[in-house]
Amino acid sequence: MKTLTVNGTPREVDADDDTPLLWVLRDHLGLTGSKFGCGVGLCGACVVHVDGAPVRACVLPLEACAGRAVTTIEGLAADGRPHPLQTAWIAHQVPQCGYCQSGMIMAAAALLAEKPVPSDDDIAVAITNLCRCGTYPRVRRAIRAVADGHTNS
Repeated sequence: MKTLTVNGTPREVDADDDTPLLWVLRDHLGLTGSKFGCGVGLCGACVVHVDGAPVRACVLPLEACAGRAVTTIEGLAADGRPHPLQTAWIAHQVPQCGYCQSGMIMAAAALLAEKPVPSDDDIAVAITNLCRCGTYPRVRRAIRAVADGHTNS
């Protein structure tokens, strides 16, 4: 039995230590916002925050998360209000199929927490998530809008 804090709530999980965090979140805790993409930590569909840092949950074992704080896309909003990135994603019509978007938003949130006004190079380095629909220009615009304080432009 491992204990971790997920979206602000302590949770006990009965799973093998080597179970990837993604499957703990989806199968054991019912948090399905983080998606399975590649299973080898390359695509980023599974990005969540562990102690505030973006991680690829498909390759991070449960054992590495014990006693730590995990934030998923379901926990990104505060007080029932969407995170500014979620608002910007809608305003800039970022998603097409939407499959990779929770991971993209989580990666972008970690970037903005570290660098509130990132350069284009900062965005390129931090957002390595793959999007089959190719919405990268809209992702950049949405991140830039939040950094500039405009989520509806």
